[in-house]
Amino acid sequence: MTPPPRQVTPQDIKPLAELWWAGWHEAHAEYVPAELKAQRTLVSFRNRLESLGDLIRTVGPVGAPLGFCAIKNDELNQLFVAPIARGTGLAGALLADGEQRLASAGVKRAHLLCLPENEGAARFYARHGWEDMGVRTDAVDTENGPFPIDAICFEKSLNVAS
Repeated sequence: MTPPPRQVTPQDIKPLAELWWAGWHEAHAEYVPAELKAQRTLVSFRNRLESLGDLIRTVGPVGAPLGFCAIKNDELNQLFVAPIARGTGLAGALLADGEQRLASAGVKRAHLLCLPENEGAARFYARHGWEDMGVRTDAVDTENGPFPIDAICFEKSLNVAS
C-alpha cells in the first residue's frame, strides 16, 4: 500500500532535486533544444523545488522521498517518480493528490503539459482521465525566465467542492 502524500521537509529537497534532475534528463533531455537542456542543472532543480513551497507534496521516508507532485495555478505542474517506485501505484497516488489539491483550490478544469515523445507519461495521463487537447507551444519555467516548448496539453475536469 502506498503511503499518503505529505508535505516536503528541508531534508527532502536535496534527494528530490536529484530525483527530478535524473528523471527529467531520462524523459526529456534528448527531445528539447540544447539551450533548455543547458539550463536544467541540478542546482536549477533544487532552486525550483524550493520556490514551489507548499505547492509540492511527496511520498516516501523523510530524507528519502520516492516521488513528488507539484501544482501551480490551474496546472498539475510536475510529477516525477523514482525508477524503483514505478509500477507501484505511487504515481497514481501523487496524481490523485495533485488533482484533489487543485479541486480544493477551486480549479474546475486543470491542465498539464507532456512532451509528445514521452509516450509512457502520455498513456499514464490518458488512463487517469486526462484528455489530450493536442500539441501547443507553451512556456516552461527556467532560471532565465520562460522558455517556449511544444508539448501535449492534457486537460481534466475536476470535482470542485462547493
